[in-house]
Amino acid sequence: MTRLEDKLARIRAGQDKRTDFIIADAKDPDMGPGLHAVGTARLPDGATPRLRTREEFLGSIEEVLAQDVVDIMLTSVSNLERLVQRNAFAGSRVKPAIRANDTTDVWRHRGATYHHEPSRPFRTASIARVKALTDLGLYSITFTNHLDADVASLEAFRAFREDAAAHGFSYFLEVFNPNVDARLELESVPAFVNDAIVRCLAGLTEVERPRFLKIAYNGPKALDELVSYDPSLVVGVLGGGAGTTRDCFELIHQAQKYGAKVALFGRKINLAESPLDIVRLMRAVSDGALTPNEAVEDYHDALLRKGLKPSRDYASDSEITEAVLRHG
Repeated sequence: MTRLEDKLARIRAGQDKRTDFIIADAKDPDMGPGLHAVGTARLPDGATPRLRTREEFLGSIEEVLAQDVVDIMLTSVSNLERLVQRNAFAGSRVKPAIRANDTTDVWRHRGATYHHEPSRPFRTASIARVKALTDLGLYSITFTNHLDADVASLEAFRAFREDAAAHGFSYFLEVFNPNVDARLELESVPAFVNDAIVRCLAGLTEVERPRFLKIAYNGPKALDELVSYDPSLVVGVLGGGAGTTRDCFELIHQAQKYGAKVALFGRKINLAESPLDIVRLMRAVSDGALTPNEAVEDYHDALLRKGLKPSRDYASDSEITEAVLRHG
């Protein structure tokens, strides 16, 4: 069994400890924004002369797998196939997962405007073919309060569940905040999303439900409301934008404080000056070994020791810049 299975079993039994908090690394930007989101080749002096190659990106994934701290490694199907061919998961307790669909709101190509329209369902990955690589995928849905778009998304979700059941494939469900004007007051968005999630899952039997949720952190009240409503539903948060290093660690701290059991980070790991140190310190914060501010200090000390120029000075990087985190 992977660490993920062990931790989920303890969480569902109500026997989990802080050390059972699940951390996932989202290395799937090629399934959404594309080439530019894979990141830049970063030099020790902070210069970023070019975008990374696929080989360099695969190498960064292998480094995180070798570190053996995260619980889930999420990739595109094509990159997971290549990693399996390279035996990257041999002997590892990190669970491989694939992005099982790629809705239009994540198509953020350079110059593209797709994401300015209500999210539409789309699925590239074939579960029948990917089952040889893994039995876990991320399925994403975005509720927009636009009736035709949301109905189409829910119908696609139903078709995916039927396909998944036919192939013994499990999934976790990512729910984004609306990607367009949802014709709601800003303060009403968290409640709208919570209601949409509960309504979406209410008609499902236990075996059809996601292993866990991945949602935007919309503040303490919204997270606690969803967690308290149904303790059998394991709720996790998504990492959002790159932000400061303090934002990264603060998100883990607050999400865990208000009931989340999972955090899935993409850009906060992928774009870091030292991804392995970010991952190491994410675990230290989730385990309660360091406070978010102590972790920022540790991170900058690590960059100094390694001769890596930080993107921000320590004072700036210690600031909380994401509004939703300022009152937690």
